[in-house]
Amino acid sequence: MSMKARYSSAMSSTTALDRTDAENYAEWFAVLADPTRVRLLHTLSTSPTSAMRVGDLAAALGISQSTCSHHVELLRKVGFVAVDKIGTSSMVSVNAACCTGLPHAADVVMGTLSSPPCCPEDLPADVATRPVDPADMDAVLAIYAEGLATRNATFETTVPTADELSKRWLPDLAWVAELDGEVVGWTAVVPVSARECYAGVGETSVYVAERARGRGVGKALLFTQVTEADKAGMWTLQTSIFPENRASLALHHSAGYRTLAVRTRIAQLDGVWRDTVLLERRSDVT
Repeated sequence: MSMKARYSSAMSSTTALDRTDAENYAEWFAVLADPTRVRLLHTLSTSPTSAMRVGDLAAALGISQSTCSHHVELLRKVGFVAVDKIGTSSMVSVNAACCTGLPHAADVVMGTLSSPPCCPEDLPADVATRPVDPADMDAVLAIYAEGLATRNATFETTVPTADELSKRWLPDLAWVAELDGEVVGWTAVVPVSARECYAGVGETSVYVAERARGRGVGKALLFTQVTEADKAGMWTLQTSIFPENRASLALHHSAGYRTLAVRTRIAQLDGVWRDTVLLERRSDVT
């Protein structure tokens, strides 16, 4: 059974780890109890290309091609990697779901899911956040367009008008980040339902301008998002992130979001079925 199929929901420390999950996790950890396989997985995950030939992997690791093929097959069986035949070559790539599934398994086993962090720490001193203003919308849309272009931020393929986008947001729950006096990112909360019982449940988005990535803008926006949503009485925030977007997953985990599931082949983007990771943050305020 693949890692995606065996991916379980987040568990609190008060919930016993059932035997099936324990057996699955033990199998994953057992496969990684070999330094060559750990190096192989690391080489793949840090490769500038999305896939590598078995021969190239063997050369990078300094092992024979037959030995490399053996280790690749063991990793494939538990779902850490995928192997595709292209011509006469076997192309090996990381299964994106394992980038979420493996850390999740470790969190469950070690019980760290029971005390998620409040919000990101070490906020950048040079990034300021504030409520969005109508005058910001040109910059907001430009940043959104950059996110669309990556094809790893959203299923949307066209940029809405400023009015269309702002009307989606809950009142007073949209913010921008400024760096050196320029808007370089934004975040907002949209309702998940018009039903009154879900009034405190919102879906969130975060976008950072390409030129400002790596400057802590996302941290500043997430800090503002979760603390201000708590003050506004939002008891649940949720978001869906492509598993390939590891930076966004890590950022949301730092803000107390928990991984709930990998939603396999949930929708198509450019004619290709894509997975998303569903995350949720529950407020302690309410």
